[in-house]
Amino acid sequence: MVAKSANGASAKTKTKSAPKKSAAKSSSSEEPSENLLKYYRDMMLIRRFEEKAGQLYGMGQIGGFCHLYIGQEAVVVGVQAALQDSDQVITSYRDHGHMLACGMEARGVMAELTGRADGYSRGKGGSMHMFSKEKKFYGGHGIVAAQVPIGTGLAFANKYKENDSISVTYFGDGAVNQGQVYESFNMAELWALPVIYVIENNQYAMGTSVDRSSSETELYRRGASFKIPGEQVDGMDVIAVKQAAAKAAKCCRNGEGPYILEMKTYRYRGHSMSDPAKYRTRDEVKDVREHHDPINNLKDVIMAGAHADEAKLKEIEKEVREIVNDAAEFAQASPLPDPAELYTDVLA
Repeated sequence: MVAKSANGASAKTKTKSAPKKSAAKSSSSEEPSENLLKYYRDMMLIRRFEEKAGQLYGMGQIGGFCHLYIGQEAVVVGVQAALQDSDQVITSYRDHGHMLACGMEARGVMAELTGRADGYSRGKGGSMHMFSKEKKFYGGHGIVAAQVPIGTGLAFANKYKENDSISVTYFGDGAVNQGQVYESFNMAELWALPVIYVIENNQYAMGTSVDRSSSETELYRRGASFKIPGEQVDGMDVIAVKQAAAKAAKCCRNGEGPYILEMKTYRYRGHSMSDPAKYRTRDEVKDVREHHDPINNLKDVIMAGAHADEAKLKEIEKEVREIVNDAAEFAQASPLPDPAELYTDVLA
């Protein structure tokens, strides 16, 4: 998979079920060891947190819907590494990883997943509806593509206030065919809004492959008719993601308007916890896990470049497990919301 530009002359290639490594590999030589280790820790935290969430769901501790981010960790970690503290993030219902990458506490996220009073939405939002104004995280949205016009509105506010902040608006390959996405594209380019549209193309919507649902499978091209530049990025390579996000962010801050990044990634689990994912083969998932896993890929980079030894990486993994186990214990010990909370935060 090579990075391509919507305005470039690259030949169109057929979308594959499994993401391929970029032919032009990202350079890790420019990345300090501390950055690489931070990316490793952040991705490992998301992976272990989501695995624990899956366990708690199976135990009946999490109600409602639960969409896990396992396999896609490099996307949000790489993008977040290119942002400023004042930038905003908004995403869909597959949102736990984005919360953790934004710096939201694992305890508060897990407490919200289990519907407890100490959760970020006081136990009333659950998996799909968490917010943190302090961390500039604006959800978690359960309606497909609903976050795209809201993220565009955040960018409008930034331009109006002239505050040098940008809005990073995530959505998936299933949401990309929604009409409100294109209304947002049109306004964003018309008004040169500082917004990065990150399409997390994990190859399948709820269960339908991109090939079956989209006439244009090169999703980074979707803004071409609005004159929005776009690139396709290896979403399993956290360094490539960071580099592409930094370029897009620079364009937005320079007043050049919106930018589209299509992240070719892959989710290992079903669309949600209730999805058996019978629309793909075990061999397909196994191939991605063994040859394209974002955490293992970064581990290889760290070890090959002597940025850390095996002992250091095991120390990070131990720290992460302690954080996740603590979050689960904290959540289960947290009280349920007071019934009176049913009547708070309701607009009439």
